[in-house]
Amino acid sequence: MQKAMTNRALVVSIHDVSPLTMRQTDQILDDLKALGCMPTSLLVIPDHHKQGRISNDDAFVEWLQKRVAEGHEAVLHGYYHLRERRAGDSFFKKFVTQSYTAGEGEFFDLSESETSRRLVMGRAEFSACGLSVSGFIAPAWLLGSDAEVAVRGAGFEYTTRISTVSDFSSGSVYMARSLVWSVRSGWRRFCSLVWNSLLSRALEKSPLLRIGIHPPDWNYDPIRSQILQLVVSALAGRRTMTYQQWLASKRGQK
Repeated sequence: MQKAMTNRALVVSIHDVSPLTMRQTDQILDDLKALGCMPTSLLVIPDHHKQGRISNDDAFVEWLQKRVAEGHEAVLHGYYHLRERRAGDSFFKKFVTQSYTAGEGEFFDLSESETSRRLVMGRAEFSACGLSVSGFIAPAWLLGSDAEVAVRGAGFEYTTRISTVSDFSSGSVYMARSLVWSVRSGWRRFCSLVWNSLLSRALEKSPLLRIGIHPPDWNYDPIRSQILQLVVSALAGRRTMTYQQWLASKRGQK
């Protein structure tokens, strides 16, 4: 069993962490800790929907520093987490950036130069909070090809998409589908419950199990209960890690 615990991992990531979601994130972390699920990867938005930079909120800065000191990882998660509508968008772009992501696919089709600018601003916000950052994960996992060139060039160690974890340091890409829930409507919540029940069974033997949580998930008891039940099941045979820790363990095996 100990060997299985070492070789099989669970990464729980909490998305959209910012002063706007701090209270909900606290509740999620407390619930996970009660199950013995620590640490997590916290996906932090530097200026959530342009509502204010994280470095200007002293309470959030103190909270985030405390969480990182506890062992959680802070990951750069876009900059604004917002992709505003553009004239001339194709039907496909409208579907992805408006229907699929509710206007939050910030790095879906961002240019390399604009991506680089936002990465610099994002790192500056982390530095102003007294934190360093090694990972970048695009909102909704939508990272366009030009944007990825900028992320690599900026020296980030890794990124993830919904089905992969990419280690820029080693050049390895690992297949690892993330469980994730959509709660914007009743039919989305129902489909999420059914889909993740099936997907979790299909991923039982995978080396890495990823569970992605968004703060609004905790507003719906069936969603919250399913996530916590899946965490309990995963902890029976997996070791909880951050993305940074898991990639370090993979590099150490080579």
